[in-house]
Amino acid sequence: MRIGVIADTHGLFDPALVRHFQGVECIIHAGDIGDVWVIRRLETLAPVIAVSGNVDEYERSGFPRERIIVMAGRCIAIRHVIFEGGRITKEGQGFLERAQPDICIFGHTHQPKIERRGSVVLFNPGSAGPRRFRLPRSLGMLVLCRKRTMPRHIRLQDRVTPE
Repeated sequence: MRIGVIADTHGLFDPALVRHFQGVECIIHAGDIGDVWVIRRLETLAPVIAVSGNVDEYERSGFPRERIIVMAGRCIAIRHVIFEGGRITKEGQGFLERAQPDICIFGHTHQPKIERRGSVVLFNPGSAGPRRFRLPRSLGMLVLCRKRTMPRHIRLQDRVTPE
């Protein structure tokens, strides 16, 4: 199963997403959507599972703050803020303890990250929105095979070419 993973679009839909997410079974957006139009555009590529972020004013956006789903036999927890200032937040730790996921997908820091903490794979796809903080723009791809979880980052160009 191939899952497209994205976060921190901040209202920007990069046309490169069409190519990178071609053939995925679904897309997970880990918050800071910025504009519901981004979700509507992603939905033309595959079904979308999204959570809200601070830029979205959380639940006021119409998207939940966190979600727990099961795909390919894996428990996947999705929440925008897990890390802040290089550390897991108290709320993020509480979410991980409650959810007990196999995989946790998050955003907020704009920093691409794949890390294993115990049995949990923590996966931040980075930011697919406008380039900020001198960090690279990126998205993620999550491949779930029978016994393997394979997350990876895909670097996006620093500047977005309009459609």
